[in-house]
Amino acid sequence: MIDFEHLSRYSLLMSSNASILVVDDDRDVLTAARLLLQKHYRRVLTTNDPQEIPRIMAEEAVGVYLLDMNFAIGRNTGAEGLRWLQAILERDPDAVVVLMTAFGDLNTAVTAMREGAADFVLKPWQNDKLVATLRVAAELRQSRARVSALSEPPPGQTMIAGSRAMQEIKSIVAKVAPTDATVLIRGENGTGKELIAQALHRQSLRADKVQVSVDLGAVAEHLFESELFGHRKGAFTDADRDRAGRFQAADGGTLFLDEIGNLPTSLQTRLLRVLEAREVTPVGSDVALPVDVRLVTATNQPLEQLVAEGRFREDLLYRINTIEIHLPPLRDRLDDLPALVEHFIAVAARKYHQPRKTVSAAALTALSRHPWPGNIRELSHTVERAVILAESDELHADDFRLSRTPAIDRQVTLNIEANERQLVAAALEQSRGNISHAADALGITRAALYRRIEKFGL
Repeated sequence: MIDFEHLSRYSLLMSSNASILVVDDDRDVLTAARLLLQKHYRRVLTTNDPQEIPRIMAEEAVGVYLLDMNFAIGRNTGAEGLRWLQAILERDPDAVVVLMTAFGDLNTAVTAMREGAADFVLKPWQNDKLVATLRVAAELRQSRARVSALSEPPPGQTMIAGSRAMQEIKSIVAKVAPTDATVLIRGENGTGKELIAQALHRQSLRADKVQVSVDLGAVAEHLFESELFGHRKGAFTDADRDRAGRFQAADGGTLFLDEIGNLPTSLQTRLLRVLEAREVTPVGSDVALPVDVRLVTATNQPLEQLVAEGRFREDLLYRINTIEIHLPPLRDRLDDLPALVEHFIAVAARKYHQPRKTVSAAALTALSRHPWPGNIRELSHTVERAVILAESDELHADDFRLSRTPAIDRQVTLNIEANERQLVAAALEQSRGNISHAADALGITRAALYRRIEKFGL
């Protein structure tokens, strides 16, 4: 479960480089949004005139958009919001847009998701839920950038897959994608599981439909059921309108459930029932709704061990792993490292409007000797930082700052908790408080890191 107190405390560190644009015709809404979000974003930009959106996009680096769906008095169709959603995506295909409306309904929500919205919220919003929704959207923006980097291969190649292991995975994806078989993607944090999910959808017969992604590690436990299956008005406190679940939003397309091992056991039973019956029952309703989705899941956890411990249903594991794809860690696919480095250099150069830099042979050797606990995600951050800070047009080993996590004091006790606290503290220090980077370095999820931060009082 996400601790929203800690979420508020650390979200500034996580989003410190991001700006958000809030567009609403109600100035009171803009003021409320600014006061709420200013501690979570580097800049909070607001406007009550959607015609200003193109100018702001041209002048500002906007990470996330919070966009009202209705601007004219008496209008409640959401058409204006959908039109501006498309205008934003035409100018910036990687833009992440969260729509908000006081007139939410299932059809509008599904249409918005299919048109490219990352999510939607209903007004009046709940502060903690709005912050959490926007945080997930900001992470989606970063995720799309990484996926984009890996999906723009060198001439003559379709993806970075020079190593034998990745060639085999590429072949499996090509065979499996056109089917509706459920796929379980396994791999350490940062190995590119979302990229494979994107490739499966892109090469499937559902490619013209929406792909909806849910990071189960970033959803508060008490929101799981509503998030996945939706709810009806009056189902619980603050449920003042119907809300579509992610299964309904993905109808006809692909639903990607990341961190499937985090799903509570009580909801595992419901998920299994949904997959078997191909219908969902929203919270507070007794009417089942048919859904047609292709399910792709991912995890970095040993699900068989969770089954043995009674924390994951064995029958659900059988149901979701018709096909398994095991992604190797970066240390086991070093043949791909030079091409990956070149890609991330090119991406960073475009992002920061710099000439494209080269990388020395000695630097590549140093990179190949690094353990890469955060895998490709860690590599992308490392390369981006080197491009920003390097003083010459050629990147050298020192530019990548490959110092390892500070060594544990050899005099320390062998007590596991004491060592765990020191490792968490060292990772936070090395990442300068960036929760995502620290979690990658430790090989755990952000939610798991939050729990340890609270546990150790860091």
